[in-house]
Amino acid sequence: MEERKIVVIGGGGVGKSAMTIRFLQNFFVTDYDPTIEETYRKQITVDNKTVLLDVLDTAGQEEYSAMREQYMESGDGFLIVYSMVDNASFEEIPELYQLVLRVKDVETFPCVMCANKCDLESGREVSTNEGKNVAKSCGVPFFETSAKTMKNIENCFHELVREIRKAEKPSKPKKKCTIL
Repeated sequence: MEERKIVVIGGGGVGKSAMTIRFLQNFFVTDYDPTIEETYRKQITVDNKTVLLDVLDTAGQEEYSAMREQYMESGDGFLIVYSMVDNASFEEIPELYQLVLRVKDVETFPCVMCANKCDLESGREVSTNEGKNVAKSCGVPFFETSAKTMKNIENCFHELVREIRKAEKPSKPKKKCTIL
């Protein structure tokens, strides 16, 4: 059976754990409890192929940033998450993507960018177009997600599996993320 290690990264409080738990257990976590590091496993089917996901939910707080490179080395693909109601978390995205590339020592790597908390439209600080533009500059798929409503949660994990599979086949190189 195909096994994939997915790493969920992003700033503190953007909803990485809420997205992960919603995807894996279909439960919405309402309380914010900063994660240090949690690992989950789930068997899913993507494009009629069974895959066992090993999902690593990481710390977003700055005090745990030293751990980032260590868990990045083992990932097959990354969900890079920001909160659309927190512009500062969005501004970290290109830097996080570049860190993935540097740690992996590659020009491109399977990633999916997620603008989480899209259920909080009235507090939006980052437009859909801004998110799409950064994702496009990085050459990665983009989703607006909501762990609360389940919007695009399954889609972003499934798309990341597709990106990992695509990366294993020879193809044209993607662009480096340089915008912002």
